[in-house]
Amino acid sequence: MSMQASTRQVDGVTIVDLSGRITLGEGNVILQNTIRDLVDKGNKKILLNLGNVNYIDSSGIGALVRSHTSIRSQGGELKLVNLSKRVHDLLQITKLHTLFDIKDDEATAVKSFR
Repeated sequence: MSMQASTRQVDGVTIVDLSGRITLGEGNVILQNTIRDLVDKGNKKILLNLGNVNYIDSSGIGALVRSHTSIRSQGGELKLVNLSKRVHDLLQITKLHTLFDIKDDEATAVKSFR
C-alpha cells in the first residue's frame, strides 16, 4: 500500500491526513514534499494525522524528524495525532516521543496550537 497525503484546514491549523506506509522511497518523499510545500506557503501550525499509517520504517522516522526540524527552523510547530499502537510503540522505543508533541484526538490537538 503506497502512502497518500491530503491536507485540510481547521481553525488555522493545517492537518495532513496520512495513510499507508512511511517508508524508504515514495512514502518519505511524499511526506517531505508535502511538509516543504506547506512551509513554503507560510503554514506554521501543522498537525500530522497518523491514524491510517500502519507502518513506519527507519527512513520514515528520519522523514518525521526532518519535517519537525524544518518546521521548527521556520518558527512553526509540528504535532502528531491518532498514532496507532505500533507507531506509538516505535516512537517510545526510539525515545522520539519526547521530541514530538503527541495528542490522542484531533480536537485536543487543534486547541493545543492556540
